[in-house]
Amino acid sequence: MQLQDLKLPGGLHVRPSNSSAADRVFLEKLHNERRDDLRLIDGERDFIESLIEMQFNAMNQGYGDQFPNAMYFIIEYHKEAVGRAVLDFSQDKVHLIDIVFKREARGHGLGEAVIRSFMYSANQLKAPMILSVQQLNHSARQLYHKLGFVLDQIEPPYERMIWYPPSTRQIYAGI
Repeated sequence: MQLQDLKLPGGLHVRPSNSSAADRVFLEKLHNERRDDLRLIDGERDFIESLIEMQFNAMNQGYGDQFPNAMYFIIEYHKEAVGRAVLDFSQDKVHLIDIVFKREARGHGLGEAVIRSFMYSANQLKAPMILSVQQLNHSARQLYHKLGFVLDQIEPPYERMIWYPPSTRQIYAGI
């Protein structure tokens, strides 16, 4: 995938994540924001924060182990980091492993625009795109259905969804 080939609206940019301190700090903050549920646990604050940090490290290690060819991206809007995406381009498919946005960047169509750009790339590659979504994440499931993803497999608490590029639907229709 060539980043310059992504079809993104003005102000939206996707770039490779790097090992810079700025990217690391942003990704940690983004993960911390996602884990407000753990802060509801009755326990010492230091313990809970260390648990969140351990989860962050385990998640990144797990992605690396499970998807060694994955590509990590920072999503920027008007030059401000607002999200991240993890994709794997292997085994004749595009796997959207993870996509997440800062709380204040949600609900403005940025996720839809980024996913559409990844779908455009998958179409160019003539490869289906798959993703997993939590069954209770109704807004994400609704978006994926709107974009043309269909249910492929259920493994609670997740659903795996798949999108077939228009240029390959006849090929995959018999599968």
